[in-house]
Amino acid sequence: MEQEQSKFQTGQIILIDKPLTWTSFDVVNKVRWLIKQEIKVKKIKVGHAGTLDPLATGLLILCTGKFTKQINDIQTQEKEYTGIITLGATTASYDLEKPIDIEYPTDHITEELIKETAQNFIGEQEQVAPIHSAKKIDGKRAYEYAREGETVVIKSNTINIAAFDVELCDAPVIECSEDSKINQEASYQTGINVKFRIVCSKGTYIRAIARDFGEKLNSGGHLSQLRRTKIGDYKIEDAIKMDSIGELFIFPHSEIF
Repeated sequence: MEQEQSKFQTGQIILIDKPLTWTSFDVVNKVRWLIKQEIKVKKIKVGHAGTLDPLATGLLILCTGKFTKQINDIQTQEKEYTGIITLGATTASYDLEKPIDIEYPTDHITEELIKETAQNFIGEQEQVAPIHSAKKIDGKRAYEYAREGETVVIKSNTINIAAFDVELCDAPVIECSEDSKINQEASYQTGINVKFRIVCSKGTYIRAIARDFGEKLNSGGHLSQLRRTKIGDYKIEDAIKMDSIGELFIFPHSEIF
């Protein structure tokens, strides 16, 4: 047991495949609780190196013990995402958390135009974060202003897009419970669905990319699906699923859950 205590308190980097609808803090809290139970301590430092929205899945990097000092360095590394943007409608959250608010025409949008527009996103640019985001404004999260109905000016942030690959695809199949945060309207079943892979810098909001992509096409757009696949050299293929988290410990995960 002392060996396990040294392992997590000295420091570990844990790659998690975050499930749909879990918040990043849900994952941190679950892993922290399991470690505390396993090594019999009251406190253990556990933090994540970059938030994933509840409606996103994929790579979430956790750092424990003294390795929490590496979080800032990991956060600055380039990230890769895959997902689906649905053109022809917008939502207030730029994803499926909120219902469709405005519908737009898509008859003028061709596959060639979609690919040309994606290439115009390559390079350094200014981006305005979604109001429904964790971005801090005067010490307060943007989503808190949104919940309170307050109007707030969000300053743009400089980002860099290194790659933006797109292709037409079918509507995604999204399985969720009735009480999940995913809007139950079939908003992702309508419009034009565009599968993408994007490589970007720290601070890039993919939901904002979906918004801006729709606007550049003289239409509207929102995210129907998002998955983070890489952070620097860390890959989703090496991540642990939450139902296999017992692999971190000596005994089988069936004894933990």
